[in-house]
Amino acid sequence: MKELFPMKQVMGFIFSLVLTAVALMVYFFDMSFAVGMTILLVTAFIQAGLQLVLFMHAGESEDKNAIYITIYYGVLIAIFTILGSLLTMVWTYQIQ
Repeated sequence: MKELFPMKQVMGFIFSLVLTAVALMVYFFDMSFAVGMTILLVTAFIQAGLQLVLFMHAGESEDKNAIYITIYYGVLIAIFTILGSLLTMVWTYQIQ
């Protein structure tokens, strides 16, 4: 019966609730902007990884290396898109 109980998923769910509670602490406690954003970003990335591995079963397939490479590639493209947008809109890149 023990092998039928999804212990990893239950522990992942509890850890997700803890991460959500930590993120809510930013709202309820009077924190500076930098500290609050740091806590929010760290908890968001940890929770995204947790969701990906535990609940979307990214590491359980035969070609898990291909899945992780695709995820890294997507994150890299997103970073380049964000930095390119900042370069053109905020930092006023000018072609001379």
